[in-house]
Amino acid sequence: MPFLHASQTAQRRCTVSMTKVGIDAHSDATDVSVGAGTYTRVVYRIQPLEDSRWIELVERHPRSSVFHTAGWLDALRRTYGYQPIAYTTSPPGGRLENGLVFCRVSSWITGRRMVSLPFSDHCEPLVDNPEDQELLLAASEREIHQEKLRYIEVRPVRPLAGTIRSWHAGDSYVFHELNLRRDLNALFSHFHKSSTQRKIQRAEREGLNYERGRSQALLDAFWDLLLITRRRHGVPPQPQRWFRNLIDIFGDALQIRVARKDKVPVAAILTLRHKDTLTYKYGCSDAAFNNLGGTHLLFWRAIEEAKREGLRVFDLGRTDPGNPGLITFKDRWGSARSTLTYSRLSARPASEALRKRDSAWAGRVAKGVVPRLPEFLLRVAGSLLYRHMA
Repeated sequence: MPFLHASQTAQRRCTVSMTKVGIDAHSDATDVSVGAGTYTRVVYRIQPLEDSRWIELVERHPRSSVFHTAGWLDALRRTYGYQPIAYTTSPPGGRLENGLVFCRVSSWITGRRMVSLPFSDHCEPLVDNPEDQELLLAASEREIHQEKLRYIEVRPVRPLAGTIRSWHAGDSYVFHELNLRRDLNALFSHFHKSSTQRKIQRAEREGLNYERGRSQALLDAFWDLLLITRRRHGVPPQPQRWFRNLIDIFGDALQIRVARKDKVPVAAILTLRHKDTLTYKYGCSDAAFNNLGGTHLLFWRAIEEAKREGLRVFDLGRTDPGNPGLITFKDRWGSARSTLTYSRLSARPASEALRKRDSAWAGRVAKGVVPRLPEFLLRVAGSLLYRHMA
């Protein structure tokens, strides 16, 4: 058995043989190319929500994001029942030097898999060298057969360097980040003049009211706009309990921002803060009022507040390549654009083309059905189906 009980703290380990010859898929050991010589290292499997070292690693590591935090993992567990696990080369009792975190997803609709991480735009392996990265990926690879998983997926910001050859490129998205190190005037001057600057000025002329916080009233306004937006896009909404859990767990690091016209909510966004980064995670609006620039006002207020708090990065999140309007919207804030390409290990690689075809078909069906659902059924659809979509 590759995993053995290591201690009473439910940590587990597997022995991974490291040689210069590369992967041998038929070997009992997992061989990873790391240079000359042969030696053995141990990979431990830990429970990040039960191991206090995980919080310290996330705070310390330069590539950690809000999606690595114990708060995000706890929200995933509370809302959807996903159980997080992490792989590391650090033995029990010592400092946690690295980690690759996953959630197990078990669905009778979409199958069993491990994802790093569900509903997260990106989630870098917290490692400092390619050798450790390959070692942790090799350890996770053993699970696909033992647990009879459909696939394992990792969602890095940067392509996985030197990845084991059995992994392949998965879905790709457009990713935007805005550097907040310039002063506010310089930032504003880099916004698209007619589509961004003027929209902010229009919102101010219209006298849109702005409010931020975590109150029930703000959550209700956000939720109502989310239902309108998700119906417009033809997809079910996230369960409301997901947002309640995020609010309870993240405290002041989460902010809901709402713009109103004559007390009527017209746009809302939800952001999360981690270290020096503000992450835009959810946005919604009433399209009947989009000409007033409510969403633009909310982004600008978020940038102003992030600057006052000394933050350095505004993470605008991922966008599906099939949504050129949203890509252009993010481009026009002067943000840097890159590509997120997820990495996937599939039990049956030949089935990937079929998976993408089925996913596209399901998306077309949803866009035809969801807009016609009564509000009650729309809420129920989100609560019942969302956990299967990770």
